[in-house]
Amino acid sequence: MKYYCIGIKGSGMATLANILYDLGNTVSGYDDVKEWKFTQAGLEERHIPIYTDSTHSIDPDTIVTYSKAFSEDHKELKRVKELGLTIKAYNEIIGELTDQFQTISVCGTHGKTTTSSLIKHVLEAVYGCNYFIGDGSGYANSKNELFVIESDEFNRHFLAYHPTYTVITNIELEHTECYRDIDDIIQTFTQFANRTKKLIVACGDNENIRKIAFQLDVIYYGFSEDNDIVIKNLVHNQKGSSFDLYEKDDFYGHYDLPLFGDHMVLNAAACIILCRYLNIKDENIHDLIQKFKGAKRRFAEEKVGSNIIIDDYAHHPTEIKMTLLAARQKYPDRKLIALFKPNTYSRTEAFYHEFAEALNMADCAYLTEIDCNREKQEEYPGVSSQLILELLKNGKMINEQTIDQLKDEENAVICMMSCASIEHLKQAYKDLKKERE
Repeated sequence: MKYYCIGIKGSGMATLANILYDLGNTVSGYDDVKEWKFTQAGLEERHIPIYTDSTHSIDPDTIVTYSKAFSEDHKELKRVKELGLTIKAYNEIIGELTDQFQTISVCGTHGKTTTSSLIKHVLEAVYGCNYFIGDGSGYANSKNELFVIESDEFNRHFLAYHPTYTVITNIELEHTECYRDIDDIIQTFTQFANRTKKLIVACGDNENIRKIAFQLDVIYYGFSEDNDIVIKNLVHNQKGSSFDLYEKDDFYGHYDLPLFGDHMVLNAAACIILCRYLNIKDENIHDLIQKFKGAKRRFAEEKVGSNIIIDDYAHHPTEIKMTLLAARQKYPDRKLIALFKPNTYSRTEAFYHEFAEALNMADCAYLTEIDCNREKQEEYPGVSSQLILELLKNGKMINEQTIDQLKDEENAVICMMSCASIEHLKQAYKDLKKERE
């Protein structure tokens, strides 16, 4: 079959394109973004054509799917409609894929990408598996039985999926543009979880997860003693984290993780439990987790001069807190600088107090203007980064032209955080430092 993906450089769409190609389909795509994005690495490896204008032809038997970031009146979407092409929802196509394999769906407000990547890392080495990770990583082979998929609750997309196993990392208020309140979110996760065929692994420390009336077997994990699998003897250091797992009072296993922060330990626990349920030997799990390199744009480090840049996808107040805590763990003696690009007006409006509280954990914080391609600013009067800035103890605005505000920083950790692209800011800073060498 032939597929045409509009918004192909988006993390989800790029991943879907990779998988469709691997399963023997012809794939091409369109994107407004002309500059290189990290998500297109897999597309380029597969020689998938990426168009940035509308001058190319499209075969009439092509199935079109598109990112919700593209409005209905976008020129390329209007063109394919005028051509009379078949259009399928992005999540509908993914749902069809999940029904072809034994699907492991990883869902939750935070931690989906790292947890999915950990599970994929172990399963790929032992059994072989297909995977759909929200950092732009996707691969499939029709001979594989297992399919690991990061399952996004945005716009209730994951309700089209057919999970054999489900992992739920946490549930918090998020995506306020498409959910009424936290109860609406819990109800949607309940509906999704109860589509699961065999097993649910869920973080029992999260009070919202505990509100779900599950209809099948659940293994709860976490730090609290009322979980089925309990994390104990946790030690954080500058190399990562080590911990033990106990099943009630029985020793379950010891694990060393080269990642930082309690949230990463929780992600690893979910991976361990599921992989042991799938009959992978504990020693294999331990060794593979110890070698895990992390997911793309999740605490990705780069040394620039005497400073460390941490590029992270954090875009929710909880995620920002966790990223900054992890940076403190690994680099306790360095100045901690937060640089945050808010994404969506609705999220900023809902959480600007919480964003400021999180960013105030750093020694100083810098904000860009809000980056949003699916909401119109005029629909959110008075909502801007200024709402957050006014609550910061030591905060400033920044962009590529004013990046020289960081020129005198030495031996610092600069956490650049957003779900939007911050590559231009990172490159502007690297160019600045190079000029001063």
